[in-house]
Amino acid sequence: MIEIERENLLRRIKKHPNIVFEGHSTDYQTAKALEEMVEDGVAILKVGPALTFALREAFFALSSIEKELFYDTPGLCSNFVEVVERAMLDNPKHWEKYYQGEERENRLARKYSFLDRLRYYWNLPEVRTAVNKLITNLETKEIPLTLISQFMPMQYQKIRNGLLRKDPISLIKDRISLVLDDYYFATHHEYSC
Repeated sequence: MIEIERENLLRRIKKHPNIVFEGHSTDYQTAKALEEMVEDGVAILKVGPALTFALREAFFALSSIEKELFYDTPGLCSNFVEVVERAMLDNPKHWEKYYQGEERENRLARKYSFLDRLRYYWNLPEVRTAVNKLITNLETKEIPLTLISQFMPMQYQKIRNGLLRKDPISLIKDRISLVLDDYYFATHHEYSC
């Protein structure tokens, strides 16, 4: 039934070349699924949490690298992960109605959920301070390839192939670009209707 309605809708929209679909919340789709959406006339692919999830992954990885590099001077660390957790606990309005489990489940969700409620905390002063300190710390030390391999293996491969620098900003941008690559793939083909 749903497939019949979908086919009817697709057939009708193709009769109106000035009308397109908007795909709301296309996050976490495969490149192939995004490509199929575009083939079906979805010209606007909205993405949000997948990008901020990738940003969070990059910062968590860099925080792990920082802890390794500053193991002998932990007072210099940004403690990014802990700062974010404290900020979310002190101001739960952006996550508490989305994460309804026991505290153990909520703790994991605050850090790793695909819903990425952390995206509402990036502009808090304490989080911004931790971000700046993390980046500054990593800019002052040579990041060993072994740590990049451990915590950011895809970026490690790009560095090895001469496609990426190993500074923190480049690593962050590249992690986010992996999500964008799927959207680029889906939207840069020629289709005949």
